[in-house]
Amino acid sequence: MAKRGGYMGGMGGGMPGNMKNLMKQAQKMQREMEEAQANLSEQEFKATAGGNAVEVTVSGDKEVKAVKIAPEAVDPDDVEMLQDLIVAAVNGAMNQVDEAQKKVMGAAGGLGSLGGMPF
Repeated sequence: MAKRGGYMGGMGGGMPGNMKNLMKQAQKMQREMEEAQANLSEQEFKATAGGNAVEVTVSGDKEVKAVKIAPEAVDPDDVEMLQDLIVAAVNGAMNQVDEAQKKVMGAAGGLGSLGGMPF
């Protein structure tokens, strides 16, 4: 029975042209994603709580960079309120980072869906 020129027929075992193009696209997208992530890590995100009584600054790498507490927010008889304000501000800043990361991922289209080929 004679062999028919199938998927690998006549290609010497090399990658077909479409696959090479897909790989180039994936590599380009990966570079763009890495650049976007690097840019994101340089950004700062701020959130406040308690009417600006607490302000937290977080990097795009989710590292807390600064915490500012207004003097009037410090009540020795109500430490729990201050703790809650700090938690709320940190969570708000972290949510901003998460949203920015989603935008970066959405803009790149995600590497996992390139051409319908899971990688």
